[in-house]
Amino acid sequence: MKTTHGIAFILLIIGGLNWLVQGLFLVDVGTIFGGQGATISRIIYILVGLSAIYLIATHKRDCKQCEANQTKTA
Repeated sequence: MKTTHGIAFILLIIGGLNWLVQGLFLVDVGTIFGGQGATISRIIYILVGLSAIYLIATHKRDCKQCEANQTKTA
Protein backbone atom coordinates (compact mmCIF):
# COMPACT_ATOMS: atom_id res chain seq x y z
CA MET A 1 0.00 0.00 0.00
CA LYS A 2 2.89 2.35 0.71
CA THR A 3 4.21 1.94 -2.86
CA THR A 4 0.79 2.73 -4.34
CA HIS A 5 0.53 5.80 -2.12
CA GLY A 6 3.98 6.98 -3.23
CA ILE A 7 3.23 6.51 -6.92
CA ALA A 8 -0.11 8.31 -6.58
CA PHE A 9 1.56 11.17 -4.71
CA ILE A 10 4.24 11.57 -7.40
CA LEU A 11 1.61 11.55 -10.16
CA LEU A 12 -0.38 14.18 -8.28
CA ILE A 13 2.72 16.37 -8.01
CA ILE A 14 3.29 15.98 -11.76
CA GLY A 15 -0.32 16.99 -12.40
CA GLY A 16 -0.04 19.98 -10.09
CA LEU A 17 3.16 21.16 -11.74
CA ASN A 18 1.50 20.77 -15.14
CA TRP A 19 -1.31 23.07 -14.00
CA LEU A 20 1.23 25.56 -12.65
CA VAL A 21 3.16 25.65 -15.93
CA GLN A 22 -0.08 25.91 -17.88
CA GLY A 23 -1.33 28.77 -15.72
CA LEU A 24 1.91 30.74 -15.77
CA PHE A 25 3.15 30.14 -19.31
CA LEU A 26 0.08 28.82 -21.18
CA VAL A 27 2.04 25.69 -22.06
CA ASP A 28 0.56 22.23 -21.56
CA VAL A 29 3.26 19.70 -20.69
CA GLY A 30 1.14 17.08 -22.49
CA THR A 31 2.17 18.66 -25.80
CA ILE A 32 5.59 17.07 -25.29
CA PHE A 33 3.90 13.71 -25.79
CA GLY A 34 1.87 14.75 -28.82
CA GLY A 35 -0.90 16.87 -27.32
CA GLN A 36 -4.00 16.08 -25.33
CA GLY A 37 -5.35 13.74 -27.99
CA ALA A 38 -2.26 11.50 -28.03
CA THR A 39 -2.71 8.14 -26.36
CA ILE A 40 0.25 8.55 -23.99
CA SER A 41 -0.98 11.98 -22.87
CA ARG A 42 -4.44 10.62 -22.22
CA ILE A 43 -2.99 7.74 -20.20
CA ILE A 44 -0.96 10.19 -18.10
CA TYR A 45 -4.01 12.42 -17.52
CA ILE A 46 -6.10 9.38 -16.54
CA LEU A 47 -3.40 8.15 -14.14
CA VAL A 48 -3.13 11.59 -12.51
CA GLY A 49 -6.91 11.73 -12.09
CA LEU A 50 -7.08 8.21 -10.66
CA SER A 51 -4.25 9.11 -8.29
CA ALA A 52 -6.26 12.05 -6.99
CA ILE A 53 -9.29 9.83 -6.40
CA TYR A 54 -7.13 7.21 -4.67
CA LEU A 55 -5.50 9.76 -2.35
CA ILE A 56 -8.85 11.35 -1.52
CA ALA A 57 -10.27 7.93 -0.65
CA THR A 58 -7.29 6.79 1.45
CA HIS A 59 -6.09 10.07 2.96
CA LYS A 60 -7.52 9.67 6.45
CA ARG A 61 -6.37 6.08 6.71
CA ASP A 62 -2.81 6.59 5.44
CA CYS A 63 -1.91 10.14 6.52
CA LYS A 64 0.42 10.02 9.52
CA GLN A 65 0.25 13.80 10.01
CA CYS A 66 -3.56 13.75 10.25
CA GLU A 67 -3.35 10.79 12.61
CA ALA A 68 -0.89 12.65 14.84
CA ASN A 69 -3.09 15.76 14.88
CA GLN A 70 -6.17 13.74 15.83
CA THR A 71 -4.44 12.20 18.84
CA LYS A 72 -3.30 15.66 20.02
CA THR A 73 -6.81 17.12 19.86
CA ALA A 74 -8.65 14.11 21.25
